[in-house]
Amino acid sequence: MMSKIVWLMGPSGSGKDSLLSALRQQENNQLLVAHRYITRAADAGCENHVALSEKEFTQRQQQGLFALCWQAHHQRYGVGIELDIWLDSGFDVVVNGSRQHLAQARARYGEALVPICLHVSTDVLRKRLEQRGRESTEQIEQRLQRAAFYAPDLDDCLVLNNDGSLTEAVLSFMRMVESQRNTNIVHFYKKEPRHV
Repeated sequence: MMSKIVWLMGPSGSGKDSLLSALRQQENNQLLVAHRYITRAADAGCENHVALSEKEFTQRQQQGLFALCWQAHHQRYGVGIELDIWLDSGFDVVVNGSRQHLAQARARYGEALVPICLHVSTDVLRKRLEQRGRESTEQIEQRLQRAAFYAPDLDDCLVLNNDGSLTEAVLSFMRMVESQRNTNIVHFYKKEPRHV
């Protein structure tokens, strides 16, 4: 059985943060959820991330301490090279991924990468966005339009339907990862050169 890196994607309101939080609580000795390094305050947003200043982020990037990094929404995001150590040690690793940067993750991790996209029906997504009360009606409609881009054009991504309960989503996720882990493919990844 080969270790996998799961690149978890989903539109706003799809329940990605809730799923990641629930996965962190699972009593599974083979699954780790990576923390992202982000240039935003530690108390901003719902994500459990490591807050870095712009200077700190640049310094770590120059030292080759990120396995992957990208920029989005006026912030810089990175995942650390500890991912590679965890994979080599036999763990599966879940990353809060971005669809826009899936190609970068594929280029580094090749067949070890398992892209999973959360899919939520329009009605359920609208209800969740309305319940959290962070957006206006117009903003909700814009988010629903953007969410439509996640389906059905999911180029080789596994689709996890998240219309049901969080418990159902966790069980479905674990089954998906286990089935992918049992494929006998040797994983590889390309280490990025250090920038001095």
